[in-house]
Amino acid sequence: MLSVLPKSFAICKLPADASVPVWATEGDFFSVTRTMDELSIVAETDAVPENLRGEINWRAIKAHGPFAFSETGVLASLVAPLAEAGISVFTISTFDTDYLLTRDANLQAGVAALRKAGHTIHQV
Repeated sequence: MLSVLPKSFAICKLPADASVPVWATEGDFFSVTRTMDELSIVAETDAVPENLRGEINWRAIKAHGPFAFSETGVLASLVAPLAEAGISVFTISTFDTDYLLTRDANLQAGVAALRKAGHTIHQV
């Protein structure tokens, strides 16, 4: 089962050595990932300072887990129908589940593509 999270999100990139800003950890859903190349942040759009908004107006679709690490093809079964519909995604995986972010303008088409592929989606 899938559900659409109610908030809009921004995807931001900061320098790899930047400190994690306070705003990045506000709200019910956020993701902070540091690599050698960047600090990548997904946060509620309203929490992100205007000058750092980056990619805005993304919506999140949650795949309700938990999914065992040995379970294969979960993310592929979600991303493939979206790719076939020409909809790009930004994915976030957690210990239990996966989230697919798509631009708000593509959300309805993405939901339709996922339903056509046999997925059940509850919109919040």
